[in-house]
Amino acid sequence: MLGAGVAFVGRAPDNHMMYPPMTSVKALVAQIGAVVLLLGMIRFTGLDPAPLALAAMQAVLAATLALLMRSDRWWLLLHLCFVPAIVLTLRIGAPAWAYVLLLGLLLLTYGAIFRTQVPLFLSNSATVERLALWLEDHAAKHILDVGSGTGRFALLLARRLQSSHVTGYEQAFLPALLGRIAARRRDTALLRHGDFWSQHFGPYDVVYAFLSPVPMLRLWHKASAEMRPQSWLVSNSFPVPGRMADEVIEVDDARRTRLYCYRITGQSEER
Repeated sequence: MLGAGVAFVGRAPDNHMMYPPMTSVKALVAQIGAVVLLLGMIRFTGLDPAPLALAAMQAVLAATLALLMRSDRWWLLLHLCFVPAIVLTLRIGAPAWAYVLLLGLLLLTYGAIFRTQVPLFLSNSATVERLALWLEDHAAKHILDVGSGTGRFALLLARRLQSSHVTGYEQAFLPALLGRIAARRRDTALLRHGDFWSQHFGPYDVVYAFLSPVPMLRLWHKASAEMRPQSWLVSNSFPVPGRMADEVIEVDDARRTRLYCYRITGQSEER
């Protein structure tokens, strides 16, 4: 098997049940912590910086705190840009249509997150490698990535598992478009723009999800109703409420990612 990389458990740990991902918590802590530190520095030194300089100082402090908390690197860029972008937008006095355009761009990028309650989470390369080993051990040939984002995870997995086929569905338009462009010359990966809830899970050996705590119970019911016996539902970070994971894959990355693996038995799953 996978040695220390896979632990067999009777119940998923409580501290991973319904909490938001640590990356989001770290981001909030970094932003609030930066404001508190900045206010303390101003009070202690008596400085009175201009608004843009103040925003830049807060951004550097937030990025530093995120770095100390070992956040993913792309979060550092967000922290560096977030408050300065707000200040610059207010200073330039952008017309009303610019905000409408920005809202449209956000909707194209993130989709109807207010309805799905599933933000854009990106799986890292360490997760790809660990999951690929597990998939090889379980002889998975047809894999579905639900909520595939930009398709990077699905493409890396398809490249790693050249004898398998990976399909991804993403509802948000811009990430799905990027994924389709990236996958246009890869025979073992198919990335589509669409709602994965409308797709039948029956043809797949493994369904992989990195969503949020909210839809996990619904996803489990769909998987257990449609997938073949001995197939698997694998969830990154978010266990199915009230279910016992058959296996938990521990990923050796900065976030200490856990992949919760549920075997489909073909029997009644109401328990």
